[in-house]
Amino acid sequence: MKKQKKRILSSIFMGLLVLFFYAPIIYTIVFSFNNSKSLTRFAGFSLQWYEKMFSNRTMMESVFYTIITAVIATAVSTFVGTITAIGLSKSRAILRTIVEQVNNLPIMNPEIVTAIGLLMFYSAIHIRKGFLTMLLAHIMFCIPYVILSIAPKLRTLDQNLAEAAMDLGCTPWQALVKVIVPQIKPGIVSGALIAFTMSFDDFVISYFVTGNGVSNISILVYTMSKRINPSINALSTLIIVIISVFLLFYNLIPAIAEKRSAKKVKEISE
Repeated sequence: MKKQKKRILSSIFMGLLVLFFYAPIIYTIVFSFNNSKSLTRFAGFSLQWYEKMFSNRTMMESVFYTIITAVIATAVSTFVGTITAIGLSKSRAILRTIVEQVNNLPIMNPEIVTAIGLLMFYSAIHIRKGFLTMLLAHIMFCIPYVILSIAPKLRTLDQNLAEAAMDLGCTPWQALVKVIVPQIKPGIVSGALIAFTMSFDDFVISYFVTGNGVSNISILVYTMSKRINPSINALSTLIIVIISVFLLFYNLIPAIAEKRSAKKVKEISE
């Protein structure tokens, strides 16, 4: 009886927890199709806010700046972070420890501190705030996350693999691309996904380092927060759907490939 009661209470608690996390998302999706401007009363089904979202030039520009910044920042930070992490794994323990501690500073620092520091730095070297300053800032704070994701994979990697590949005729570049990178691929992918998410979602640093006429989605939502605009619900729903589809494919494709591989092995063994 006690076990059954405990199980019921655990189920209720988990249900409330899931509801707490997903209720705002469901609410946003439902009211993105609202026929009314009200955010509390559903007046009927309509796609008008999606139409207004796509016809809103400011909103579309923010989406463009967000995506292009996130893609470039992810690509650059993943490349730089990967090369840096591999280089650190080959360096002396003291140097590696010092660099790793320095690398952790931007992660542990409050974003507001980093934002003010970048603002003062750009002002000191007389760089005009705009898309370039925002992009450089995003690359800067994404690199530590990539290094942090790849470093554990490199610690478990056999350091003799690259040397063995070069002994067999590979150049250092070929050993890097064909031997080391495939071994640390999960860490690279994880770092890239974290970097993209951090860049896509950033508000504080972007707000301080961007200029007039350049804003990402986070800044746009902040500027529109004091006036009701259900088009934001439509934009949020679109982002939720795209991310959900991506995650679905990201998780399903390896599972399907693994299943097919296992099937082929079974057929060969038979």
